[in-house]
This record gives sequence, C-alpha cells and structure tokens, in this order.
Amino acid sequence: MKHLHEIVWKNIDIPQFYRFPALLFLQPLLKEARRVSAINLQYMDISANILNDMSFSNMMCYGEGGLWSLRTINISRNYLRSINSKLFTNLPMSLQVLDLSDNALTVFNVTLPSLTELYISGNKLSTLPEGRLHPHLTFLSIKNNNLQTLSSKNLNNYNDLSLEAGTDTYVCSCDFVAFMTRDLMYHRVTIGDKSKSYICDSPDSVRGKSVEDARLSVFECHTAIAFSLLCLGILAVFLLVAGLCHKFSFLWYIKMTWAWVRAKRKPKLKKGELEYDAFVSYSEMDSGWVEAYLVPELEQGRPPLQLCLHKRDFIPGGWILDNIIDAIEKSHKTLFVLSEHFVRSEWCKYELDYTHFRLFDQNDDAVVLILLESIDTETIPKKFCKLRRFMNSRTYLKWSDDDNQIPRFWKNLRTAIKRPGTDDGNYVNGIEDLQLQEF
Repeated sequence: MKHLHEIVWKNIDIPQFYRFPALLFLQPLLKEARRVSAINLQYMDISANILNDMSFSNMMCYGEGGLWSLRTINISRNYLRSINSKLFTNLPMSLQVLDLSDNALTVFNVTLPSLTELYISGNKLSTLPEGRLHPHLTFLSIKNNNLQTLSSKNLNNYNDLSLEAGTDTYVCSCDFVAFMTRDLMYHRVTIGDKSKSYICDSPDSVRGKSVEDARLSVFECHTAIAFSLLCLGILAVFLLVAGLCHKFSFLWYIKMTWAWVRAKRKPKLKKGELEYDAFVSYSEMDSGWVEAYLVPELEQGRPPLQLCLHKRDFIPGGWILDNIIDAIEKSHKTLFVLSEHFVRSEWCKYELDYTHFRLFDQNDDAVVLILLESIDTETIPKKFCKLRRFMNSRTYLKWSDDDNQIPRFWKNLRTAIKRPGTDDGNYVNGIEDLQLQEF
C-alpha cells in the first residue's frame, strides 16, 4: 500500500457524492495516492449545499475538467448568482438534465446543445433562456421567477417544448392573454402546469385573476388607438360646440347678458338726470360727416343739444364696453348713423348689442336711425332679431345731398331727439312733414 500512487473508480454509484460516505474506508489509501480518476461519471447531485459562484467554479476546475460522461447534474438549493459559460465549455455532448432550481440567478445564457430538461425555478430570471442555445430542450421549468410576460416571439426558437412557468404574476396585456388563451393551441410549445397558476398583476381591472379568467376592454387592448379616437372625439365635439356657439351667437348672448345684468344693478337714472340728449354711434370711417355736419348742427343750434361722442366723451383707459354701456344709460336717445362702414365696425356692433338688450328691458322709443347711404338689410347682423324687427317696423331719416332737403332733415332730427316737455318754439307738433321711408 505504501507504493500505491494511482486509484481509478469506474462505474460506481454514489447518490450522495458530496458527502463521500462510501469512500471513508479508503482513507488510508488516499494518503499515499497521487492521482484519483473517476471514469464514466454520469450523475452528480450537489444540491442543498452552500456553493457560491466561487466554490462552484473551483469544483468545476474553472472549466478545465473533463466530466466526459456526465448526463445529469443537480445544483439546486445553493447560492449561485451567475453561471460562467466557460465552466461548461469542456462538458461533453452528453449532458441532458440540469437542475439549477432555487438559486439566485438573474440570467442563464449557457450553450448546452444536448440539454433536454432544464429546471431553473425559484431564481430571479426576468426572461426565458434563449431557445437557440438549447435546440433539443423538451422540458423547461421556470416557475417562481420574475417573468412578466410570454409571447410567440420568445418561444419561437423552441420545438415541442413543455413549459412550466406558473405561480408568477404577469402583466396581462392583450397580446399575453391572447397568446395564453388562444394562440398556444397553434404553437409548438405546450403549458405543462395549470393555466390557473398564471396570475395577473396588472392592469388593475384583472389584478389577482388567472390569465384564463382575464377579460380586457377594447380601451385596454388598444390604448393608443382608443386614446387617439377619444381625443379626436373630444376635438370634434369641441369644434361642433364652437361652431354652434358661433352660428347662434351663444357667446354674444352670454357677454351681453352679463353686461345687461351689471347695468341693471346700477341705480337707474331718471329722465331729468340724464347727462346727454343723444349718444351717437357711428363708424370711424363716417367721423368726417359726424364732425363736419352732425355735431355743429345739433350742439350749436337753438336750442343746443348735448351729444355723447366716443372720441370725445369716453373715459380714457376705461374698458370700451363699460364706456358704451355708461354712455347709452346716460343718454335720452341713441342715434345710429347707419352705413356700410357701420355694419362692419366691431365697436358699432357692441353699441348695437347693448341697445338690443335695452330694447328688451325698456321697450321704449330710444333709438333714432340715420341712413347715410343705401344699405342691404341683409348686412345687418341677424343675431339682433328684435332690433331687426324694430328697424323694419320703424321709419328712419335719410341723408340727402339735395340742398333743398337738408333743412328739413335737421328739423326732423332735432324733433326726434328732443326730450319730452321741452319746446324749441318751432317743432311743437313733432315731425310734421318728415320725409320717412320704410326700412
């Protein structure tokens, strides 16, 4: 025995290899042996130990060993965090079964061309091992990992694979649910465990349900399309409402109602407290006629009339609508100088707006119309429905370039503007021979 230098074991069965209980009797021999060979080792079980990455690499001789006949290796329930693919570089084509369950692996990308069974449950994998690395794999157990989804894309490289991937919580997207409940029957991969063990973690509507019980809405299945359609629908409704508001002057009615309500809250002036005989509403384009003819004739005549003109009497810096309302409220009459320029003027429309509401409220004869030129009645804004009827039912004064008609025009205009109870000595009988026309 003292001269024994080499021991060869061949075709021995050692179920608990890591403990070597069957070799204790050979301890005296091992003291003298310089080389020990284990020939045709086919099964190795080193599970439930405290192997880490370093000790496992050491045991595998850092990939330089020669486990030529190894068919099965069980390394489950250890502390492996990664598998260096070099450790299996010199392994023979014979390795068929590998058990790496209950370790701490986050990835497994070792090429094992003869592997048929892979047990890798209880790790921290977030993706399936690549099928191209294990072309003959027929069984894969990858339960209790960090998988979130399965699809045809990551299973297409497997042929006739039985997959066990339950007891994980999955993101139950429409593609995943469709794959698990419908597409799998046409796929080369079959589910070996119960489909009830595939539990949804999201979306919230199906959380806690099994994949086969998950029912997703169209919005959840086609979020981008559904959201786009929703936005288009909201935009269409908005445009429709905006179009209707514009067509029926909804915003105009709101604005004028608010102005009317504000004006109603103010103390109403009595006839004797009015500051102006008339507020003159005219387009800036017609200011030449107003300043050259209207103002001198009425304010410098006998008796003189006090006119309110926006250019002269509005409060500087004040809101234009407030100035308009205030001027109309302080005037006995509102005098409109009508022309094509007038109906296109934005501010003249504001003045028409408030007068329109004033007619609703007071229903008095507060409007005097002067027509400087012929106007198509259709150019008057249709939203002033009552004012249009009022204009159509009343008479108006028409300016004429005929010198013979001008004195009569001013006479009748003064009569129309003068306040009740006043007498200018000439027009006590009102508009006697006024040349009037239907509007």
